[in-house]
Amino acid sequence: MAGGIGTRFWPKSRQNLPKQFLDILGTGRSFIRHTFERFAPIVPAENFLVVTNRRYRDLVLEHLPELGPDQVLCEPIGRNTAPAIAYAAYTLQKRDPDAEMIVTPSDHYIVDEEAFRAIVSECADFAAANDALMTIGIQPTRPDTGYGYIQVSDAQPISRVKCFTEKPDLDLAQVFLQSGEFLWNSGIFVWTVRAIVEAFAKYLPEHHALFCGMQRALGTDAERNIVEMVFSECRAISIDYGIMEKADNVYVRRGTFGWSDVGTWGSVYQHARKDRYANAAPARGCYLYDTRSSIVSLPEGKIAAISGLKDFIVVDTDDVLMICPRSEEQNIRKFIDDVKYNDGEEHV
Repeated sequence: MAGGIGTRFWPKSRQNLPKQFLDILGTGRSFIRHTFERFAPIVPAENFLVVTNRRYRDLVLEHLPELGPDQVLCEPIGRNTAPAIAYAAYTLQKRDPDAEMIVTPSDHYIVDEEAFRAIVSECADFAAANDALMTIGIQPTRPDTGYGYIQVSDAQPISRVKCFTEKPDLDLAQVFLQSGEFLWNSGIFVWTVRAIVEAFAKYLPEHHALFCGMQRALGTDAERNIVEMVFSECRAISIDYGIMEKADNVYVRRGTFGWSDVGTWGSVYQHARKDRYANAAPARGCYLYDTRSSIVSLPEGKIAAISGLKDFIVVDTDDVLMICPRSEEQNIRKFIDDVKYNDGEEHV
């Protein structure tokens, strides 16, 4: 899934070049490239599908030249994760009804990729053998309010899911952590195509009818028009809320491979290399004075002299400069709305 705009990474992530196509962690590769390479040892290149917004089709093919145009499924508009997953699932059903399906966002960070692949393979085996809808849960290390949580029924590596919980406040997150019964919801899913199509038919019948009805057009010249009609009619809903919270065959495999959805500048700060003053900043061209615990992102070749900041985010681009306390990065959406209202779409 590679269709998001990544607004929380504004002003670096923009509508015309969102987060999944950026090298925000400074590794020399984009998030979507990392994702492809993470799965490439266990998934042949011809078996990848990317669901993205229509405007990003060429970007996907540029970052993943191993893929053909028919492997990029283009949404005309965003409708949350359930329609995106349905588009891929019903496409796979037409191509191979016995296929196993791994669903992953394109912008996650994984530390131990070998351990991650072993767990994904284990999930695929379990899902195929038990007709299960699998998800991967992350052992929490802190009471984080930025993630959804999954309550498990026991302490086994693979457990039946008791319930899903949306992002909690800090007090509830602390209770979750102390109880030992909750995992972070990674948003990574594993199931057979047959099982997820049956789940759509049972729990989201209106989506099932729409996507089932368009299958004949898939892979033909009529696909673009029929997809546009389907997405205009289908309800926006997440896969968690639409299916995973309702189904009775949902299991979770706990993972301890080092994971982050890298969803905010704060999470980039956590994973970035820092200097002796706990600043995450470019090694060259950034001159910091009396500055502590801050993150700085600059365009290549740009020089910055920064003095007197503590716990700040500084992001500079060719046309936008953002400076705000790390504790207030939730206001980025407000910044974007104000810029859009006063200056139009050009800078967002």
